[in-house]
Amino acid sequence: MPCQITLQPSGHQFNAERTETLLEAALNAGVNLPYGCRNGACGACKGRIVEGEVELGAFQPTTLTEADRAEGRALLCTAHARSNLTLEIREVGKAGEIAPRTLPCRVERMERLTPDVMALWLKLPANERLQFLPGQYIDFLLKDGRRRSFSLANHPEHDALIELHIRHVPGGWFTDQVFGSMKVKDILRIHGPLGSFCLNESDKPAILLAGGTGYAPMKSILSHALHAAEGRHFILYWGARTRADLYQTEGPQQWVQQFPRFNFIPVLSEPGADDAWNGRTGFVHEAVLADFADLSGVEVYACGSPAMIDAARRDFTGRGLPSDAFYADSFSFQG
Repeated sequence: MPCQITLQPSGHQFNAERTETLLEAALNAGVNLPYGCRNGACGACKGRIVEGEVELGAFQPTTLTEADRAEGRALLCTAHARSNLTLEIREVGKAGEIAPRTLPCRVERMERLTPDVMALWLKLPANERLQFLPGQYIDFLLKDGRRRSFSLANHPEHDALIELHIRHVPGGWFTDQVFGSMKVKDILRIHGPLGSFCLNESDKPAILLAGGTGYAPMKSILSHALHAAEGRHFILYWGARTRADLYQTEGPQQWVQQFPRFNFIPVLSEPGADDAWNGRTGFVHEAVLADFADLSGVEVYACGSPAMIDAARRDFTGRGLPSDAFYADSFSFQG
């Protein structure tokens, strides 16, 4: 039987199975608590047990000292509930509340998703994890001082590897490297998390508008929100040129089967004869306009090219969307 966990001072509650750590249970419930390593080494997730019993798990004595234990403190990334609990800990509610860090990482896996999109999975050092909110991004720190930014595609609960979707820009200094010389086990440096493109707490239906690799932050947002934001309706409109430019579609298709409150609408702007495409065509934001005569009661989250973002903002506000209900992350390509 799960234990009920109550947080102070927020009053938020969630359930924790005895087999999962308190941090795992919180993240799975959509509650963002601070953490750094998730293996008892850094102390970022240290909280105080106000009431109830926990099993502390495997921690490092220098991180959770005898004095800490005497004060009722525990590391939530190693502790397991053994009764209903009241915990005192600061929650992470906004993107700016997670301090960006510079970290080394290793290329763990590479997979070409389309002819010009590569997925990278990056592994951090053993005692490090990257805490972030779905929708945020990281910067690669290049040797000449330049930076290249990419949205995180995984979601916080699955942070053993960092997933990125990188589109090849011919002549692009970094993407030429990704599609040319980069290989598994290469060492890179990253800085993050960065950005404020995150899902707001709301009960309004959310329209997620993605162009190309703008799907990456949408994947992160939806992977998290569909399990945590009970009752909220989400619609993903994903635009690409041809059928071959849509990738990892098994994810949204599975969510459609699993969550009645989720809809997935792919839109192709230039389908070829061999695509045998019977779905929506045209510009992706125009598919939204065709489906919604009035956008005053929704929120829109858009990620893609500047042209797509600008057109969507203009046309959606003209259809009744409040200007403060349009959230965007624009991909500007750097040569």
